[in-house]
Amino acid sequence: MMTKFQPQNARELALVALEGVVEKGAYSNLQVDQLLKKYPLADKDRRLATNIIYGVLQHKLTLEYWLQSFVKGKRLDPWVKTLLLSAIYQFHYLERVPDWAVTDESIKIAKRRGNPGIRKFVTGVLHAVLREGLPDLRKINNPNLRLSLQSSVPQWLVAELITEYGQEKTEKILQSINEPAHQVVRVNTAKTDMETIKEALDKMGVEYHESQVAQDALVITKGEVITSSLFESGKITIQDESAMLAVESMHINPNDKVLDACAAPGGKTVQIAEKLIGGHVDALDIHQHKVRLIEKNAQRLGVGDRVTANALDARKVNELFADESFDKILVDAPCSGMGLLRRKPEIRYTKTLDDSKKLHQIQLSILDAVAAKVKKGGIITYSTCTILQQENDQTVQAFLTKHPEFELVKTTTARKIKDNRHSLTLTILPSDFNSDGFFISSLKKGI
Repeated sequence: MMTKFQPQNARELALVALEGVVEKGAYSNLQVDQLLKKYPLADKDRRLATNIIYGVLQHKLTLEYWLQSFVKGKRLDPWVKTLLLSAIYQFHYLERVPDWAVTDESIKIAKRRGNPGIRKFVTGVLHAVLREGLPDLRKINNPNLRLSLQSSVPQWLVAELITEYGQEKTEKILQSINEPAHQVVRVNTAKTDMETIKEALDKMGVEYHESQVAQDALVITKGEVITSSLFESGKITIQDESAMLAVESMHINPNDKVLDACAAPGGKTVQIAEKLIGGHVDALDIHQHKVRLIEKNAQRLGVGDRVTANALDARKVNELFADESFDKILVDAPCSGMGLLRRKPEIRYTKTLDDSKKLHQIQLSILDAVAAKVKKGGIITYSTCTILQQENDQTVQAFLTKHPEFELVKTTTARKIKDNRHSLTLTILPSDFNSDGFFISSLKKGI
């Protein structure tokens, strides 16, 4: 049970954040944002806290395996276990942080939060780890278990990825998901252009390079942009390169009538709206508070007049729209999120293969519902941020079986991403460009 422990430094804040994610199921990104607003830290400490939080979540299975040989099955208070995991993470992964500093700070936290017995226990475990060293993962005989623990991914996901992509690709995927996520900005072409933004970033001392994946994207390599006037004024927005490709592949025309069926928080809605002059985009989300998020996003980016947001389950589109109302429809469907493991590392531990199967049915029901709403000759773009095929190609094939009036056409992007592939659908693996994993398909309705 969590106590009313008030964090006073980076490591204590990391501990509280990790408790929120691991024990209470909070989303890591929201938990970090909330705590850093409540307990502001200097930049250096902020970076350390963030590194520890995401690092422990990314490597949790590995860290737990290492810890178990030092605690010999002893039942630990959850916060004590998390404190030890974060210390082992720092010992092994943070080369610039001295071991003595990690040990000293961890013992101080144990003393401040616990009792003399807990302080003594934590001291003993950490000294044993430093004295004996961590168990060698390479000595694990079971290859799937070894890969699971090396990459800190559940064995079911390792087995599934090997079945779908083969051993070599799976190893590359699993290695890539524990590398740092890039911060990427999309230039809002409704307000500005790429050259103007580059000049502004240069003046700010922000370092960046053009994306090799998405047309309007810049990958930030040094500096902070989310607190900048460029972001606040809506000239740029934060969006992953792979996620930008869904709208890019829709080839929006200025006068198009577009439906974004699963829209919140509105990143793709505003991306669609930026391309419209005379056209309009209707955005749906099941939750009213998320509809407000979409509207807020559209206002910031200066495209509010081109967007109408409604609180509606996409499976109930009949309640709002007549058949053949839209030139194009985007179904960026609810999914297991297995392409986002860099940014949301905790989801790898909570999702199961059964969850993926249930999502396949929801995805199919959304596609079924919107099928009548696109005009003849129009296209439904179906996308997900997962790399599991039962939510991707299998959902598409199931839809086409039920709807022979549609055909699958090749998904194309401005930078011709993976254009030499054999499949008509486009799958971006996390290891392809060090971006998020993503899937996009284009379903054209016959005339």
